[in-house]
Amino acid sequence: MKISSLKLYALAYLVFLYAPIFLLPLFAFNDGTIIAFPLKGFTTDWFAKMAENDTLRHALTNSLIIAVTSSAGATILAVFAARASTRYKFKGKGGIMGLIMLPMVLPDILMGMSLLLVMLEVLRVNLSIATVILGHVIISLPYAIAVLQTAFATLDQSLEEAAVDLGETRMSTFRLIVLPLVMPGIISAFLISFTISLDEFIVAFFLAGNQPTLPTYIFSQLRFPSAIPVIMALGTCLVAASILLLSVAEFFRRRGIKRTGAKDTGGFL
Repeated sequence: MKISSLKLYALAYLVFLYAPIFLLPLFAFNDGTIIAFPLKGFTTDWFAKMAENDTLRHALTNSLIIAVTSSAGATILAVFAARASTRYKFKGKGGIMGLIMLPMVLPDILMGMSLLLVMLEVLRVNLSIATVILGHVIISLPYAIAVLQTAFATLDQSLEEAAVDLGETRMSTFRLIVLPLVMPGIISAFLISFTISLDEFIVAFFLAGNQPTLPTYIFSQLRFPSAIPVIMALGTCLVAASILLLSVAEFFRRRGIKRTGAKDTGGFL
């Protein structure tokens, strides 16, 4: 069977992209401090040392606080933005939505530098976990909106009209009819935002101050060869967690599309 050049290119691209990820668990379980073949043996000591590291646990706690808080904030704001963009017509809607979605295409380093200047020179606040949360809300918001726009756009407006005709208010209709139907999309948007925030490095590097996050901690440890195996173990856990979160998000996305009867145009996985 002949394989086209396009398929060969796609296969080579996928191997180049994902091969380093598959190497992570190999070296995480390798009984050696040097990242090279041949492997010396099987061990779980690096995972044990990772669990005993107090600085790592502090960085992980900070990252989880930032991820949960920023994801909740981004998802709430995305609900309002997606609802307004899909349900109502108002002057300047295209330009407003374009500005909100702009962080999706702007370089992260530009976002980090701009937010740093705003925090220090305009708002004059001290860099802390709160400033990182604000930055991550801005970065995660476009992705949450992209997910929720699909969820709101596939809703049948006749359901809302029927509820209003039966005596429900606009607020109760939104709470009792709309929210349950788009809830899978809301959960998916939250999980996507959580994954983005947990993995984000550049904005956290600029805005965290002296509070370490998990990505900044990993970056600081790459200078020490003896810490590399522990970082490999940590990377293995992060890859597994990211795949799990994205899989759950995709499940809820497909569940929401199935509930509303819309056409599935493709998702995250």
